[in-house]
Amino acid sequence: MAEVRVQAEPFDIAEETERLLGARANIGGIGSFLGVVRSDPDRPLAALCLEHYPGMTERAMQRIAEQAEQRWNLLGCRVVHRHGRLLPGEPIVLVLAAAAHRQAAMEATAFLIDWLKTKAPFWKQEEFADGERAWVAARDTDEAAAQRWG
Repeated sequence: MAEVRVQAEPFDIAEETERLLGARANIGGIGSFLGVVRSDPDRPLAALCLEHYPGMTERAMQRIAEQAEQRWNLLGCRVVHRHGRLLPGEPIVLVLAAAAHRQAAMEATAFLIDWLKTKAPFWKQEEFADGERAWVAARDTDEAAAQRWG
């Protein structure tokens, strides 16, 4: 039931939610997370460039989504992650987790984004307004967040 996609083009949150809901009456709640490219006011970002290996990235994301579905008995989930050159303020990732009850939906959503941040194979490079570029390194805080799920 999990659907994952990696795409360059923007996604529509309402459309993705409607596709997850369908005409089903057994869904009691949908947890959601929308990640947005942010810029630091102390060092303005011109863009964030994301690279991935097609096929490999989707398979890793699918495994993560299936783990969430099993662990929280989800009724479905959708994960859409963008790649390419994204500007500050643009949506980068959408996670939706549907469950019979809100707690499962919210916990699964947190798990999904924590594991996507640390286990989905994306390579991120920041382009700063001053023209400098830098690869984004993994953060200890992201690793710590993912570890809480075991």
